[in-house]
Amino acid sequence: PPTDSLFAPALLFQEQTMIKEHDRVVLKKNIPGQGLKAGDVGTVVHVYKRGEAFEVEFLTLHGETVCVATLEASQVRPVQKREIAHARLLPA
Repeated sequence: PPTDSLFAPALLFQEQTMIKEHDRVVLKKNIPGQGLKAGDVGTVVHVYKRGEAFEVEFLTLHGETVCVATLEASQVRPVQKREIAHARLLPA
């Protein structure tokens, strides 16, 4: 992990934040089989084994479900206070 003091608050935030149902999370890596890319934002709809895994729903900006994926804790991170969403077009 970066040791630059600029990144320290974000790293500390991630380590201390417990993800719970209805939280928004950010995907860390692509999941091609589900059409998901790193950076996609989803909503936790279920927490397994005290945060070891999550059921996450990914929606279009119009509210249509793209998919619901079961993801390990290592595959997602909490949304941070100063992040902004970015739109991308899904393949047809």
